[in-house]
Amino acid sequence: MTKSFWRRPATWVGLSLSAVLLLVAGAGTGIGGIIMMAGFIALFTGGYTFVTRRRSWLALQGRRAGAGLAIGALVAVFLGSGVYAVTGHGPGVARSAPSTEPTSRAAAASTAPTATGRSTPIPSTTPTPSSSPTVTVTPTPTPTPTPTPSSSAHPSNTALALLQTLPVKGRAPKTGYDRTVVFGPAWKDVDRNGCDTRNDILRRDLAKVTIKPGTHGCVVLTGTLRDPYTGTTIAFQRGQGTSTAVQIDHVVALMDAWQSGAQQLTQAQREALANDPLNLLAVQGRANEQKGAGNAATWLPKNKAYRCAYVARQITVKARYRLWVTAPERDAMARVLAACPGQKIATAGTVRLMPDAVATAPAPKKASTAPAKPKPAPAKPKPAPAKPGPRVVRPGSFCTPAGSTGATAKGTPMRCILKPGEPRARWRSG
Repeated sequence: MTKSFWRRPATWVGLSLSAVLLLVAGAGTGIGGIIMMAGFIALFTGGYTFVTRRRSWLALQGRRAGAGLAIGALVAVFLGSGVYAVTGHGPGVARSAPSTEPTSRAAAASTAPTATGRSTPIPSTTPTPSSSPTVTVTPTPTPTPTPTPSSSAHPSNTALALLQTLPVKGRAPKTGYDRTVVFGPAWKDVDRNGCDTRNDILRRDLAKVTIKPGTHGCVVLTGTLRDPYTGTTIAFQRGQGTSTAVQIDHVVALMDAWQSGAQQLTQAQREALANDPLNLLAVQGRANEQKGAGNAATWLPKNKAYRCAYVARQITVKARYRLWVTAPERDAMARVLAACPGQKIATAGTVRLMPDAVATAPAPKKASTAPAKPKPAPAKPKPAPAKPGPRVVRPGSFCTPAGSTGATAKGTPMRCILKPGEPRARWRSG
C-alpha cells in the first residue's frame, strides 16, 4: 500500500472501528464470530464503494472494486456462520466428549422420568470396552415448587381475606352529593328504638354513663371516652359548647362512600349506611375534623395500636354495602394488615337503652329531717325623730328672710320684720 493510504484519517478511523468490532465479536462468539464480523464490515465497505463510486477507507474506488469486495464479504459471512455452528457459542464453552450413538441412547433411557416426575437412574449392564469413551449422565432432581401465597392462607373471617374480595376502581365524581338529601337527616332513628343514633353510640362507647331522667334511658348527660383515634381519655358532658368534644365519626366517610359505590344504592340503603353502628365510632372531635372525608390512603388514626381494628372496620363496612376501594387505598390497608394478618372482621357491638335509675341518673338531693329553725322576729321600728322647735333668735338682730319666725331663749315669739325706711329686716316681737 502507498504511504498516502496510511496518512488518510479515514483509514485509521475505519481500522480502529473494525478492530473494536472484531474484538467484541471474538469475545462473544469465537473465531466464527470474528469471520462473520469481518464479512459484515467488508460488505458495508463494498456496498458504499459500489453505490457512491467514492474511495472508501480501504482505498478502493469504483463499482467494480466495490462489487468484488461485497461478493467476498458474503463468502466470509457464510464461512463464519459455518465455523460458528461447528465450534459453538464461544471459546469458553465446554464441549461434550464424543460418544457413540448407542451409548447416548442407553444413557437417555436410563434417565427416563418416573410417574412421580423425578428422574430415577436405572442400572445398566457394563458395556463392552471400546476405543470410544462413554458419557455418564447424572440425573438432575426436579425441585419441589414453592406454593404461591394466596387468600387461602388466611382464614375467611380475617380482614385481609375480606380485603381481597373488594373490587378495585377509581373514585367516582362528587356530582349530586348532598349529605341530607342522599343519606337522610343526621342521626335518624333507623332502628326504631325510640332514641337517635348519636345517643345510641354514646351509650355504647362511653363508660360511667349518666342518663337524663325522663328520656327512657336515651339521652347521655355525662360519661368517659377512651378515644380510639388518639388514645386519650375525654370527660364528656352534654351542653352548649361541651358536647362537641366527643363526636360520632363515620368510619367510612359518607363522601368517600358516595364516590365508591353508594350512588348505586337505594335511599333506604344509604340511610342505613349513615346510621349503621358498624360504621360509627365515638371519637375526639378534633381528630374527627382532621380526618374529614379521607380514606385509608390519606388518613389513619394517630394511635397506631388501633390502626388494624380501624382498617378492618372500613373493610367490613365496604364489603357489607358492596362498595369498592381505590388502588392506593387497598395498598394502604394491606400495609397496615401486614403487621396483623390475623385481624378479624369488625362487629357492630351492642346498642341498648339504659333505664332511668340511680345507677345511671344523677341522684336527687335528699330532704333534711332536722326541725326547721324558727325565723327571727321582725325588728321593732325606730321611733320617728322629734320635730324641731322654733328657731332661737336674739331680739333686734338682723334677719332674713322677712316674715320668718323664731323665739327668744325664754320662748318669746319673734318675727323677722322690715320697717319702712330700714335697709334690712330685724327680729321683733310679733
